[in-house]
Amino acid sequence: MIDQISTFFSYSMIYLWLTIGVLPFWFLMLFFPQSRICKIFVTSIFPILILAGVDLYLILQMYNNGINLLGSFNLYLGLNELLLLFSDENYVLLFWIHFLAINLFCGSWITRDYQKIAMPKFFAFISIISAYFVGPFGLLFYWFIRIFFSKKIDLYD
Repeated sequence: MIDQISTFFSYSMIYLWLTIGVLPFWFLMLFFPQSRICKIFVTSIFPILILAGVDLYLILQMYNNGINLLGSFNLYLGLNELLLLFSDENYVLLFWIHFLAINLFCGSWITRDYQKIAMPKFFAFISIISAYFVGPFGLLFYWFIRIFFSKKIDLYD
């Protein structure tokens, strides 16, 4: 049975499921941010646990396939090493999961925070959309908008 699961979950299939699978979370954040289902499934640890589970599965698959995981630390030696690492679809998929997780975390933090300071939904909507495409920039954009609504600058909140 495990062989059937690993055969079904090829790297292309995992990429497809992940890319489509995060869309409901973003849909809930954008259109139903105050719903109970959004609080349970989106702004909690739930989506990060799913992505971490897939991440662990991929790392175990890489280990079982004999890929040198310690060799991945060569990416810190220069841009050419990073490009060489990205020539392997295993690492590209791992980085894609990290990208999705960070952007989802940024979006869920924005969703929780704008409700806390009673910001109009329109401004948060723009910030959440930008966090979907370019996570940290969306967070920075939100922080600039947040300054005007909270009437203070918090560098540590």
